Amino acid sequence: MSLLQQRLLCRLIPAVTACLLAIGCASPPPARTPGGSVPSSNIPPLTSEQSNSITIHALGLVGTPYRYGGNSPEGGFDCSGLIGYVYRHSVGQVPPRTVSRMAGFGRPVPMSELRSGDLVLFGSASPTHAGIYVGDGRFVHAPSTGGEVRLDRLDGVYWSRQPTQARRPG
Repeated sequence: MSLLQQRLLCRLIPAVTACLLAIGCASPPPARTPGGSVPSSNIPPLTSEQSNSITIHALGLVGTPYRYGGNSPEGGFDCSGLIGYVYRHSVGQVPPRTVSRMAGFGRPVPMSELRSGDLVLFGSASPTHAGIYVGDGRFVHAPSTGGEVRLDRLDGVYWSRQPTQARRPG
C-alpha cells in the first residue's frame, strides 16, 4: 500500500467510524409483527459492529491488485471476489459469487438510505459490477483488469451515470 493510500486510510477511518456510530445510534428499532416478535429471514441483519468491521476490512484492501476470478489478497480480487472475501472474514456471511446473483442477496435498499456495509450494484437489467458502500458517498471495489481495489465516489463522473441499486443483508 502506498504512502498516499495509507494517509487516506488514516484520515478516512476516524471519520467513517464516527459516521457509523452516529448512524447506528440513529437507527430505528427493528419492525415487529402484530404478535410482537421481530420477523426473521435467512440472513440476519448486520449490526453496527458488523458494518464497521466490513467497512474497515474493505478499506484495508485498497491497493490490492485486480485479478479476474480472484478472491484473496495474495492472488488479487475481482469485484465479487472482494465482496465475498470481506463478508466471509468480517461477518461470516457468504454472498453469491457472481454479481448477477448478488442482485437477490439480502433485501433492496433505497439509495437514499445506504449504510456502510451495504452492497452497491451497477448495471441495468442485470448488474455487472459491485462494491461495498463505506459511508460518505464512497464505495470500495475492484474495478478492472490492470487496476487495483480502490475507493470511489458514487457521485463521481462515471459512477453517477450508471444504473445503481443497493442491497442489505437481512
